[in-house]
Amino acid sequence: MAKKMASQGTPATAALAAAGVPFVLHPYAHDPAVASYGLEAAEVLGIEPARVFKTLMVEVEGRLAVAIVPVSGNLDLKSAAAALGSKKAAMADPKAAERRTGYVLGGISPLGQRQSSPTVLDESALAFDTILVSGGRRGLDIELAPVDLIRLTQAVTAAIGSGKG
Repeated sequence: MAKKMASQGTPATAALAAAGVPFVLHPYAHDPAVASYGLEAAEVLGIEPARVFKTLMVEVEGRLAVAIVPVSGNLDLKSAAAALGSKKAAMADPKAAERRTGYVLGGISPLGQRQSSPTVLDESALAFDTILVSGGRRGLDIELAPVDLIRLTQAVTAAIGSGKG
């Protein structure tokens, strides 16, 4: 797999390179008019949406956590909360998510965040040899093995995705 290119370096790619994890960068021209960043990435890159994952920040018992689900569906907040040892979760305040991660909405990567957070990855990721997650900016996805993502983020896996969205 390719290593990062200097012009596309982000904290996420730096974290992968430092850990010696193989990855492939998938840059694309982001359309600012598009609101669904993950679905845009899947469409532009020609990759099935079930293999492209979005990184969402949730609040569980007053603390922020990361939930990673396929862009083809939605996050089941109750399931995410249970996976993180709680009864309920809510979507995090967007500004709090940006402050915590150091990334902008639509470009939040589960890797290289300013402050690490408890992380849960939808178990559907394990069905693929590689998946794509945000590379740390809009218009850049990273392809890597789900086992490497789990190891680097210390994620738990659970069924946290629901339906098509």
